[in-house]
Amino acid sequence: MKKYLITLFLVMTLCLVFGCSKSETAKDDNQSAGKEEVTPQPTNTPEPTATLEPTATPEPTATPEPTATPEPTATPTPVHAEVSLTLPTKYTMPVSKGGGTIEKITYMAKDYLGDGEDVEKKAYVYLPEGYDESKKYNVLYLCHGIGGNENEWGLNSDRGSKVKRIMDNLTANGDIEPFIVVTPNGKAFALSNTTGNDLFYKFGYELRNDLIPYIESHYSTYAEYDENGYDLSATRTHRAMAGLSMGGMQTINIGMCECLDIFSWFGAFSAAPTSYNASKIKTIVEGQDYKVDFFYNICGTNDSTAYGSASAAAKNLAKLSDAFTENENFMWQEKAGGHDFNIWYLGFYNFAQIAFRGYEPAAE
Repeated sequence: MKKYLITLFLVMTLCLVFGCSKSETAKDDNQSAGKEEVTPQPTNTPEPTATLEPTATPEPTATPEPTATPEPTATPTPVHAEVSLTLPTKYTMPVSKGGGTIEKITYMAKDYLGDGEDVEKKAYVYLPEGYDESKKYNVLYLCHGIGGNENEWGLNSDRGSKVKRIMDNLTANGDIEPFIVVTPNGKAFALSNTTGNDLFYKFGYELRNDLIPYIESHYSTYAEYDENGYDLSATRTHRAMAGLSMGGMQTINIGMCECLDIFSWFGAFSAAPTSYNASKIKTIVEGQDYKVDFFYNICGTNDSTAYGSASAAAKNLAKLSDAFTENENFMWQEKAGGHDFNIWYLGFYNFAQIAFRGYEPAAE
């Protein structure tokens, strides 16, 4: 009996073990067999948003009719400013805009008082507004007095220079054709200790041989410059020389009486006592092959330094020599005044209008 029970217990145990495993396996198989593979349904594509009707393109704004371009203001006909005994204030004021320019130059010259060695000289050059190298310009060489140098006429001061203001206004008003102004040191050798008249008389060599060739090789003038030499006399009517006091003497004694072949326009403002007298000027000029286009003079009647010499040189020259005719190529002016810039600026103002164009008296 005991053996039977043990055998029964073993059989039941085995049945339970194998029966349960089979049951679980079957259960898993049944579940696998019964499980359907679910295919995900695609997400519904949303209905497209209704296309909006395009906004109507606005009608373009009408292009306004262009404003008619005004006719350019006619360029005023140049009027020759009257040569007078009064310097108008408006000609000594800075121009409202523009104006010419000033350059300081350094050039090499010879020491004509010594052994001819090279010396460095300085000068100022006024170039008119709109200076254009494609054009040609006349040149005025403007000299200082016995105690001065290249600065005396004030071109070292730019807008403070009355010479510049006068030139700017004469040009802007159409009173003159634009031209170049050069203010050199009129002492033959500025660094020399030499004193006396030779210091000024020898300057003529420098003008001819050094300064004029430098200007004509660096600026647009009428000369056909050639470094190997050229004919300065071919363009003499395009050069003028003027000066105050000692510079006035140089204009007469050097410019007109020694260099008439290279200058034709002359202005002497209170010419210094060493100026040649009228009879000597007559003899020298009448013996030349070149004519004087104009010789302008001015002096203050109260000028104890120069009135006697200036008047002896020029006041009666037109009566003495056939080479000079009043108001055709000669003018003498005098007014109350001393040996100062009140006379000299007036002289410059008047001569700037005469140089390179002559003078026509106002109709009576």
